[in-house]
Amino acid sequence: MQKRILIVRTDKVGDVVMITPVIRELRKKFPDSFIGVLTNENSSDVLTGNPNLDVIIKDSMRKDTFTKVVKELRSYKFTDGLLIMPTERAAYQMFLAGVRNRIGVGRKLYEVITLMKSVSRNKYIPLRHEADYCMDLARKLGVVTNDLTPEIFLSDEEIMEGFEILNSIGCKEDSEKIIIHTGSGNSSRNWSEEKYSLLIKEIIRIKPSSQIILTAKEMTSSFRNKINALKNSNIFFADQSVRRLRDLIKIISNSDLLIASSTGPLHIASALNIKTVGLYCHRPMNCAKHWGALGNIAVNLEVSKEFCDLNCSSDKEVCNFENGIEISEVIRNIGLK
Repeated sequence: MQKRILIVRTDKVGDVVMITPVIRELRKKFPDSFIGVLTNENSSDVLTGNPNLDVIIKDSMRKDTFTKVVKELRSYKFTDGLLIMPTERAAYQMFLAGVRNRIGVGRKLYEVITLMKSVSRNKYIPLRHEADYCMDLARKLGVVTNDLTPEIFLSDEEIMEGFEILNSIGCKEDSEKIIIHTGSGNSSRNWSEEKYSLLIKEIIRIKPSSQIILTAKEMTSSFRNKINALKNSNIFFADQSVRRLRDLIKIISNSDLLIASSTGPLHIASALNIKTVGLYCHRPMNCAKHWGALGNIAVNLEVSKEFCDLNCSSDKEVCNFENGIEISEVIRNIGLK
C-alpha cells in the first residue's frame, strides 16, 4: 500500500524552514509516497514549488475553519502523520481526519487522549539543532540521515521578479546587495534600531559601493528618518514592496548577504544558499547550537557565556543582548575591515 505522509508544522516561518530537510529525506526514503504538509497560510510560502511535496494544506487557524481542514485532510487518506511541533488544534485535526499512524513530540494530554505515538526531545539534553529534532520524527518512519540542509525552491521567473522588485526601488544590478533585517517578530533577542543604524553607518563608511536593503515591516518612523538623514543613495527600503512572504523570498534570492537576528528571513537566506550573519543569544533555547542558520556560508555570532553570566539575570528576564555582540565582530564576519 502506498505511504501517504502528512507533515504538520503550523508555527512561524523559521520553524517551517526547519521541516524542509524532513520533506526531502522522506521523499528519498519513500520515492513513491504521497507527501503533504499542513501549515499556516503565511508560512506556506516557504514550501511553494518544493518538488518533494504533493500538496500544501493551509490552515488559517481560525475557529470556523477547523472542520474544513479536517475534511481536506480526510480527502487525502493519509496513512502517517508527523506532528513536529505539538498543537492541540492540529492533534485533533489529524485524529478526526483518520490518520492512522500519528507521531508527536512529548506527551501532551491531547496527544494521550488521541492515542498518538511519541518521540521525546529528552528535555533538550544533549542540546541539538531544531532541524535535527524535526528529523527525529522522520527517523521514526525509517529515515536514516544526518543531512539537515534546508532548501527553498524558486523558479527562474520568480528570481527575475525579485530582481525587478529591487530594480523598482532603485537598486543597481552590478553592486553588492546586503540585506539588513532589523525585525524579529519578538521571536528572538535582537539589537535595537539604534545599534542597527550604527552598523549601517559603519558599512557605508568602509564599503560605500555596497547597497543596503532594509526589509523589516517593524521599522519605526524614527529609524526611517534617521536612515533618510544619512542622504545615502545606496540605502533602500524594500518593506513596502513586500506584499507577502514570497516577495521577500524573491528579494533575498537576489542578495549577496543577509544580516539579522535569529528570525525567519535569516533561515530563508540560509535555505537559498545566501551568506548569512546571524545574531544569537546564549540562552539554550535561543542559541546558535539550537537555532543557528545552517550551511557552509552561514556565520552565527553568539553572545559569550562569560558576557551572559556577568550581564544577564539567571532567569534571562534581564538580558543585555544589545551589548553582547559588537558591531566590529559583524564587520569582520562580512569580510569588511
